[in-house]
Amino acid sequence: MTFVDAAQADVEPPAPSRPGAGAFRTFFRSLMRSKAGFIGFIVFMLMFLIALLGPLFVPDTLSLPTDVTQIYAKPSGAHWLGTDSEGRDILIQMINGGRPVILVGLFAALISTVIAVVFGALAAYIGGTFDAIVVTAADIVLTVPQIVLLAVLAAFYKVDSPIALAMIIGFLSWPFLLRAVRAQVFSLKEREYVEAARLLDLGTGRIVLREILPNMSTFILMNFVIGMTNSIYGLVGLYFLGLAPLAGDNWGIMLNLAWTRGAIFFEDSLWYVLAPVLAISILQLALVTMTRSFEEILNPRLRHN
Repeated sequence: MTFVDAAQADVEPPAPSRPGAGAFRTFFRSLMRSKAGFIGFIVFMLMFLIALLGPLFVPDTLSLPTDVTQIYAKPSGAHWLGTDSEGRDILIQMINGGRPVILVGLFAALISTVIAVVFGALAAYIGGTFDAIVVTAADIVLTVPQIVLLAVLAAFYKVDSPIALAMIIGFLSWPFLLRAVRAQVFSLKEREYVEAARLLDLGTGRIVLREILPNMSTFILMNFVIGMTNSIYGLVGLYFLGLAPLAGDNWGIMLNLAWTRGAIFFEDSLWYVLAPVLAISILQLALVTMTRSFEEILNPRLRHN
């Protein structure tokens, strides 16, 4: 054994790095490129975790005792946000009511985005009769007033499941994004790399999913967030107007009860009205600002600036 071989044998090999550690650090650094986007991401994650895990640590709203001596009590150490018209803690209702709002917003936005992206991209790429059928279906759905249709459905069917509401909102919210995706794909399908993939006969599904849609990731993400915000507004609006059964825990139900029980006329009931409004506003603002960081992650031109 030579001296060099002995020296190399004494040197310990470097410890292998974890496969996901580098990718996670890169993702985290990219998030922090936009301060507003990073703050929005942190706020959204906090609200999401509170809504998801918070109900596990607080009592159910329906199990809260009614205390007529604490009706519309001011915020205190016992009740941080005060009490409602039945003397029940508002903070507990806020924690329990966040989960259905966020989950319905996510689920409805996912449904509408998948429908719009898949059918919009295929309609533009395939063209012909399929394109005409998809565009006609989108035009028909666009002409139907959503709030009127939801009111009719609520009158004939007991839509008391948040998942059912999410499906209804999602299936009515896809036409605008579909038309936008279709217009984008009309432009992208004429690019050289798409032409090369077509000449190689890679198949429609592979070309659309692997060659066209990844170049629209930023656009799709932005519209997914917009779809989520619109879904949340639609859900809360349905409960506030009384078009959905007032069962369970929900920020929209809190607003409806605050309005119908005259909370706006009591000075000490400010937080009963203001708490759900602020929570919805902060959630929407966090979603919108969060997209700034994700845009820089997904857009290579912004990522390398």
